[in-house]
Amino acid sequence: MRVPLGGRKVRGYVTDVRSGSHAGLKELRGISGEVPVFDEHLLETLRWAAHHYISPMAGIFAKSTPPNLPRLGTAPFWPEVPRVGSGPLTPLASAAAGGRRNPAAYFLVSTDWSRHVESVVGPVAGADRSSVVVAATAFEAGKLAADLSATFGPRVVLATPDLSDRQLTSAWQVAATVPGSILVGTHRIVFWPVARLGLGVIIQEGRRGMKDRQTPTIHAREILRTRARIERFGLLYMGRVPTTEVLGAGTEIIRAPGRNRIWPLVEVVDRGEDPPGSGILTDRVRSALRNAIARNERVFLFTHRHGYAPASRCVSCRTLRRCAECGSRPDPGTTCARCGAALGPCFACGAARFEPLGAGSGRIVEVVRRMLGPDSVGNIDEHRPIVVGTERDLVRAGTVELAVAVDADGLILGTNYRSAEEALRVLTRLAGIVPFGRGKRLMVQTSQPNHPVISALRRGDPIEFLEAELIKREELGFPPVGELIVLEVRDGGLEDDVLIKEAVGGDATVYGPAPAPRGSRWLIQGDRLSAVRTRLRPAVQRLRDGGAAVRVDADPLDL
Repeated sequence: MRVPLGGRKVRGYVTDVRSGSHAGLKELRGISGEVPVFDEHLLETLRWAAHHYISPMAGIFAKSTPPNLPRLGTAPFWPEVPRVGSGPLTPLASAAAGGRRNPAAYFLVSTDWSRHVESVVGPVAGADRSSVVVAATAFEAGKLAADLSATFGPRVVLATPDLSDRQLTSAWQVAATVPGSILVGTHRIVFWPVARLGLGVIIQEGRRGMKDRQTPTIHAREILRTRARIERFGLLYMGRVPTTEVLGAGTEIIRAPGRNRIWPLVEVVDRGEDPPGSGILTDRVRSALRNAIARNERVFLFTHRHGYAPASRCVSCRTLRRCAECGSRPDPGTTCARCGAALGPCFACGAARFEPLGAGSGRIVEVVRRMLGPDSVGNIDEHRPIVVGTERDLVRAGTVELAVAVDADGLILGTNYRSAEEALRVLTRLAGIVPFGRGKRLMVQTSQPNHPVISALRRGDPIEFLEAELIKREELGFPPVGELIVLEVRDGGLEDDVLIKEAVGGDATVYGPAPAPRGSRWLIQGDRLSAVRTRLRPAVQRLRDGGAAVRVDADPLDL
């Protein structure tokens, strides 16, 4: 609606209609658009999100509305939906097509997302019900939409951030008004109204691209999970490694028939067997690279994305360097980034010299060029036989005969409580670009070959590892067993700490304030934080009204 406010005309939203006297009320100036941007069921989800993520309702409403005013259009003519073959997801698809809500399920599968998504959204579209399919990046959503369009034609509606406002509004209007559509996009579409929504599909729900970095820090998984409960539609997760949140919720695990491993063969290269000073690539990896070049095979050398420091080991005894207090991989410096403990000499032999086991992409390119020649290696855009890349390059890597994780320890021993789980997720994504077949493999360089993450990689199945992680999380009170909220305040005042701790009260533990850029940071931890969230909302608004910039990270991925 357009409403008068302080001499201005602003946009507002009707969330309730009540009978009674109109005395003293101002007249509405008009209706904006021709299509409601939410119904009573979606509104319930929006209110839940505002509470859970400690956000003003206006910020949540903005996520459910299109860039331009929505208009009613002519209903498109869509051809009949082709029949798709049966498979392990047929029962779930049949239930969604019939308007029945089965419990959420996770389909463990390594690749070929399009074929499996097609098998579930086809029956749903054939029953004149719509589906929402969420991918982690615009590139992956676009590729998936193109594959599905080959089967379902114009029923497939793409919505990614790189589209124009006009294109996004058109996609929103089709999804909101035309049953039988298949809406494919990134995590922002989880708030969109969808006509006769029968099924939600999230591919690799644990990817960081599924969560907003800025307030409100919504997660696609949590929004769709809440919508599925309220609107009674089916929910399917798909990927190689579920999050502990999904596993801890008792989600049914569905396995692809006929294959014992989720991802292809993994060869573990024990760096403890290498002499000191052997460099960032072991002799076994160097030999594998030479053989791959001789056979004209494609290779992907993986290094950590920007922000990760390499793992290191003692030059004297070859022991992997860890913080003596918390066991994490130390960043360069004199103190541990996780627990703040002082970093001294090697805890095994007392020596003070350490050598890195990993490196950035530029350094790796230099090493391989010296070994195999200048035309043998390059980045993802140079189309060389050997590609050196980071996690963001995996979506465009295609398939390779050999993949190498240069420094698995740097991932596994990160300073975050989710480091091991995320390391397995990233390494299995790397394994996913290697097809099943003789001679095709992922090589993982590590100094801890018996670590649970490495054991899970060898096994080709993540569930046993994740079940052990759940036990650890329960002992620590971390998600999904407990709850966490991070508050960051910039340009605040001396009273911020008192205000935040008074709002939390005795219902949770508050850690902080800790130094943060231009301000301070607090961590709030507890079993159930619903009451804390209720009290924090006015406290956060008071801080903002006082001129402070406040970032609230509910369910943080990093601490």
